[in-house]
Amino acid sequence: MSNEVKIIQGRGIPLVGNDIDTDRIIPARFLRCVTFDGLGEEVFKDDRAQSNGTHPFDQPQYQGAKLLVVNANFGCGSSREHAPQAIARWGIDGIIGESFAEIFFGNCVAMGVVCVTADPATVKTLQEAIADNPNLEITLDVEARQVQFPGFSASVNMAAGPHQMLTTGTWDTCGQLVGNRDAIRTTAAQLPYLAWK
Repeated sequence: MSNEVKIIQGRGIPLVGNDIDTDRIIPARFLRCVTFDGLGEEVFKDDRAQSNGTHPFDQPQYQGAKLLVVNANFGCGSSREHAPQAIARWGIDGIIGESFAEIFFGNCVAMGVVCVTADPATVKTLQEAIADNPNLEITLDVEARQVQFPGFSASVNMAAGPHQMLTTGTWDTCGQLVGNRDAIRTTAAQLPYLAWK
């Protein structure tokens, strides 16, 4: 099974606002979980409670969306892997935003969740188009660094290193270790400082 992430296609969900931090994405009380199971149900828990059903993650027209479109400095605040885990477990495969907090971005790449940046005009166009037509099919071509829907195309950005990791499937370090376990065992057996009897 390939871990390459080259194209994401699906409907979108617009989440308008700058500086949406990790505590809003997944409140701190959910950090006690031993596994990440069930975190998708708790994503934006407090924001959703305050919105009384009007939060995009509660609205029926956005259920099943694969792409999240956000504004600036998304994922800022405390470092917690639970934030991208919650978003991914809700069903999001890729995030298009004006900018991302560095640690949040790194945590996403380590899980194979694509984060690309776009200029504010592109983000606004996407958010408005999705709000006008929640069934709009969007294509995020990770390899070509393009986002498209019928009648619209724009460039998106991602640094060379994360881009290469995602498009070649090397983001999954645990998967690489498991997939190469025989070669690792062979190499380890040849290392004198790992020899034991």
